[in-house]
Amino acid sequence: MTVLRRVARPLLASMFVSGGFTAVRDPQRLAPAAAPVADVLSSSVSPRTSLLPEDPERLVRLNGAVQLGAGLLLALGRAPRLASAALAVTLVPTTLAAHRFWEIEDPEERSAQRIHFLKNASLLGGLLIAAADTHGKPSLAYRTRHAAAHASDAVAHRAHQAADLVGGATGGAVDGVTGAVEAARKRLP
Repeated sequence: MTVLRRVARPLLASMFVSGGFTAVRDPQRLAPAAAPVADVLSSSVSPRTSLLPEDPERLVRLNGAVQLGAGLLLALGRAPRLASAALAVTLVPTTLAAHRFWEIEDPEERSAQRIHFLKNASLLGGLLIAAADTHGKPSLAYRTRHAAAHASDAVAHRAHQAADLVGGATGGAVDGVTGAVEAARKRLP
């Protein structure tokens, strides 16, 4: 792992480890802000899948646990692409719940919440880049396409070899038959 990744990943993860720990330890404080988003999530996602709790406090604790765990994984460089993707998924409802600047009347508070909203949008961008980071190696999609093209070339080469072999065998047989016919003609009076 490069020095840049060793430094950047813990820096990016620090906000999530800290926030996730707070959410797991004290979800009651964050639940009122999460209630509007929890209602939307429970009405649109939960009835179909029943994976998400409907209680805002439990939802805050679950979101915090994912942020804490994925943040630690990212900071340690373990499954960094998966951890970054998980953090990106948790950041969207967190941002929509905690930084609803468009609903605030006080200009100073609105400005502060807009800054927090944009900070989280910036973090989301960084997480998306980290989720796509392949450590300088070709991506899985590229390697799959490359392997498929290589396999296709190999099959085509084998097909040409087989055609040459069959053609050579056929040509040899024809030459043999032609030679036999010529020999038979010479023997005839």
